[in-house]
Amino acid sequence: MKLPSRAAALMAAVLFASLTGVSEASAAQRADAEALPSLNMEAAVKAAQIDPRRPDSTLTPGAKASVLLVEQALRDLRLLDAKWVDGYFGTTTVTAYANYQKSLGLSGLDANGLPGKTSLTKLGTGRFKVTDIIDPGARVSTGGFVVNARTRSMLAEAKRLLGRDLKLDQGSYNPGGDPTSAGTHDGGGVVDISVKGMNSATRTAVVRTLRQVGFAAWLRNPQQDDWPWHIHAVAISDTSLSGQAQHQIGDYYLGLNGLAGRGPDDGPKVSIRTWEEYRRR
Repeated sequence: MKLPSRAAALMAAVLFASLTGVSEASAAQRADAEALPSLNMEAAVKAAQIDPRRPDSTLTPGAKASVLLVEQALRDLRLLDAKWVDGYFGTTTVTAYANYQKSLGLSGLDANGLPGKTSLTKLGTGRFKVTDIIDPGARVSTGGFVVNARTRSMLAEAKRLLGRDLKLDQGSYNPGGDPTSAGTHDGGGVVDISVKGMNSATRTAVVRTLRQVGFAAWLRNPQQDDWPWHIHAVAISDTSLSGQAQHQIGDYYLGLNGLAGRGPDDGPKVSIRTWEEYRRR
């Protein structure tokens, strides 16, 4: 049936107004999202690894604004006392963040106190937008061991730079697999590399290259503990790190060797960078 011209005009006007309202609402939502402050995930994760290992309350350079956004949100959720909203991602904030992750129904490595992509995005709803996202990726296999996609990419780049293969002795996500590892391999981002057939210069070159692409890496020897010669490498800022591996990263930034005795770093000196920073260089 053909509508009278007046009715047709009225319906067109109503439809236009409706579409205009939807468009204006969408524009308003976009404007609201753009008005939210930005939280740099790379900076926040870096601080969450380093600050708990510091002997003082020095803030991680470049991380204060992002850490404050996390702490303010945790305070608003009554998970963190206001006196700890200071830009310092120390043990109290790590514990509060782990409790927040658990409140989302997360557990295990997903509730390790490091801001992960899923939990941080959820925390930021209506508060902040997350930039510079870190994503370890899915669990994959390399050299017969389980790692995550980010770690595999880092190892592949190290191999390319070295022009040689790297044989793994141990991979990631291996809880209880090696008691001498003290839990560092329980989570993601951690591998042990065989040094069989390498001379001293080659071993040092491998450690240096691993550090260049974003690992905290050290040559381990039998005098340190009940283990054979090998290279221990931990992917900096992997958000699936075990608590023990997080501590090793913090110690690496502070010039230490990642062992329980917290001795001085005995590896080659390089500029410390994450995988993401390496790729942007």
